[in-house]
Amino acid sequence: DGYRNTNQVSDDYRYQDGNYNAPNDGYYRGGDEPAQEEDAQSDVTEGHDEDDEVYEGEYQGIPHPDDIKEKQKKRAPAVDDEYRDRADLMAERMEDEEQLAHQYENIIEECGHGRFQWTLFFVLGLALMADGVEVFVVGFVLPSAEKDMCLSSSNKGMLGLIVYLGMMVGAVLLGGLADKLGRKQCLIISLAINAAFAFLSSFVQGYGFFLFCRLISGLGIGGTLPIVFPYFSEFLSREKRGEHLSWLCMFWMIGGIYASAMAWSIIPHYGWGFSMGTKYHFHSWRVFVLVCALPCIASLVALKFMPESPRFLLEIGKHDEAWMILKQVHDTNMRAKGEPERVFTVSYIKTPKQVDEFIEIQSSTGTWYQRWLVRITTTLKQVWDNVLYCLTAQYRMNTLMLAVVWFTMALSYYGLIVWFPDMIRYFQDEAYESRVKIFDEEEVSHFTFNFTLENQIHRNGEYRNDKFIGMKFKEVRFEDSLFEDCYFEDVRSSETFFENCTIISTVFYNTDLYEHKFINCRLINSTFMKEKEGCHIDFEEDNDFLIYLVSFLGSLSVLPGNIISALLMDKIGRIKMIGGSMLISAVCCFFLFFGNSESAMIGWQCLFCGASIAAWNALDVITVELYPTDKRATAFGILNGLCKFAAILGNSIFSSFVGITKVVPILLASSALVGGGLLALRLPETREQVLM
Repeated sequence: DGYRNTNQVSDDYRYQDGNYNAPNDGYYRGGDEPAQEEDAQSDVTEGHDEDDEVYEGEYQGIPHPDDIKEKQKKRAPAVDDEYRDRADLMAERMEDEEQLAHQYENIIEECGHGRFQWTLFFVLGLALMADGVEVFVVGFVLPSAEKDMCLSSSNKGMLGLIVYLGMMVGAVLLGGLADKLGRKQCLIISLAINAAFAFLSSFVQGYGFFLFCRLISGLGIGGTLPIVFPYFSEFLSREKRGEHLSWLCMFWMIGGIYASAMAWSIIPHYGWGFSMGTKYHFHSWRVFVLVCALPCIASLVALKFMPESPRFLLEIGKHDEAWMILKQVHDTNMRAKGEPERVFTVSYIKTPKQVDEFIEIQSSTGTWYQRWLVRITTTLKQVWDNVLYCLTAQYRMNTLMLAVVWFTMALSYYGLIVWFPDMIRYFQDEAYESRVKIFDEEEVSHFTFNFTLENQIHRNGEYRNDKFIGMKFKEVRFEDSLFEDCYFEDVRSSETFFENCTIISTVFYNTDLYEHKFINCRLINSTFMKEKEGCHIDFEEDNDFLIYLVSFLGSLSVLPGNIISALLMDKIGRIKMIGGSMLISAVCCFFLFFGNSESAMIGWQCLFCGASIAAWNALDVITVELYPTDKRATAFGILNGLCKFAAILGNSIFSSFVGITKVVPILLASSALVGGGLLALRLPETREQVLM
C-alpha cells in the first residue's frame, strides 16, 4: 500500500487526446474501457469493502465513505491552505476546474439525453414563456387601463418603461445571486416575485400602486433569462447544447403568441368583471393580467420537483449531492430508453479547490437582523466581486465585445418593435384625417341632435334653440361658431373642442364638456350642471383587433428563424449565426423606406423579426459558453441588464420620431445592426468547447 509521491498524485487525472486516463483504483470509470464481466460489474456496484461486508447504501451505488476519505487523504497537500499564497490556491482551482470540465462532459455523455432533459426543457420553457408574456402585458392593457386609472401620456410612457427598468435590475441582481445560491433556488425566487406581484397588480386600483407592482414584477421576471439558459446548459452535452438551447428559445415566441391570443379573447369582453360600489372596479383587462401569470405559476410549481444543477454543486464542493443528481439523470434516461440494467459507472468526480472563506455566524452572535445583515452584505459583496471578475484581463475583451453586440441588437430590435405599431397607428390617423368632413357657415335651429357626430369640422356656423341629447362627439371641432339658447344633456365626447365660439344662454347638463374643451370662447349666461364624474382626459379609440393581430403575427414570424437556427447552430457555429442574422436584419431595415401603408409595415415587421431571432438565439448560447460555471449567470445577467437598458433607450428614441421622419430610426437601426454584426465576427467560436 504505502504512500504515493507527489508526481503520482498529480498524475491521477491527466488529459490526453481529449480523454482522461484515470488510475486503476475504481474512482472514475468512463470512456472507452473494455466491457467488464457480469460478476465484475456486480462487484463495482454492490459496494463491497475489503472484507466483503455490505455497507449501508450498497444498492443505491453510493461510494463507500471510507473510500472517499482515503482518496482525499492521499490527495491532501503537504502544506495547509491557510499558509499558502492565494494566487497558488487560485492556480490550483483553475487546474481543477479544467479537469472537472472535461470529466463532467464525459459524465453527461454517459448520462445520455432523454426523458430528464426533455422534462427540464418544458419546465424551464414555461419560465421563459413567462418572460415573453411580461413584455407584452403592459402594451395590451394600456388602452383599457388608461381609462380606469385616468393615465396621461407621460403616465403611460412611464408604465411602459418601468417594466424594463425592473427587468434590468432583476437580471443583474438575481443573475449574480444564482452563482452563489444556486440556479434552482434563485429561479424559484425570481418566479415567485413575479407571480406574487403580477397577481397583486390585477387587483390594485391606484396608478402608483399598480406602477410599483409592475416594477417588482419586472424585477422578478428579469432574473429568469440569466438563470434559465445556464441552468439548462449544465445538463447538456457539447453536441446537444447549441441545438437544444435554441429550441428552448422558442418558448419566448410561444409567450408572445399566448399573450396576444389571451388579450384578443379576454380584453374586448368588458362584461368579464365586477364592481364593488363606485370606487372598486375589476374589468376584463384585469382578468387578462391574471391569466398572463399562469405560465409563471405553472413553472414555479413544476420547478419544485427538479434538482439543482450538479455542475453548480460541484463548484461549491458538494460532491455527494451532485453525484446523486447525475445518477438520477442517468437512471431516468436509461429507464425511458428501456435499458434499466445500465449501471452508472462514475464513483468519484473531481471537485475544485474551495478558495472562498465561509464564516458561520452563531445564533448567540448579535441580534437576528444583525446576523442577516452580515449574511446579505457578504453575499452582495461576492456578487459584486463576480461582476468585477467578468472585467478582468482574462474575460475583459469578450465581455466588452458581447456588451456591444447585445446593446446594438437590443437597441434596434426593441426600438423597431415599438416603432412598427406606432407607425401603423400613424398611417391609420392619416387615413382617418383624410376623410374629415368640413361644414362651413351652416345655420341650424330648433333641431335635436341624438346621434353621433364623428370626424367633422364646423366653421362659422350658427345654432339656435337646438338640443344635443344622449349623443357622442368624436373628433369634432366647432370653430368661430355661435350657440344661442341651446341645451346639451347626457353628452359624451372625445377629442372634441370649441374654438373661438360664442355661447349664449346655453345649459350643459350631465356632460363631459369640461372647461378645457372651450378654447378662447365667450360664455354669456350659460350654465354647467352636474358634470360627468370620472377622468377628464380624452383617450384615443384604439383598434384593439389590429394591435393584437400585429403582435400575434410578429411573434409567429420568428418560428422559421427559430427552427433554422436550432438546426444549424452546431453546424455553422455561433459566430456566423450572429453576424449573418444581424447583417440580414440590417438589410431588412433598408426596405422599410418603401413601407408606406399598414400592410407593408406589418409585412416588414414579420420579416425583420424572423431574420433577427437567429442572432438572439446564438447570443444566448455563446454567452453561456464563454464564461465559467461560477461566473456564468452573473455575466449573463450583466449583459441581459444592458440589453434592457438598450430597450428603454430604443423605445424612447424611436417613438419620438413617429410622424416626423423615417430616416433617423431606419438609419440608426441599420447602423447598429451592421456594427454589432461585424464586431460579433471577432468573438471566439465556442461550439467545440466544453463548459468550464
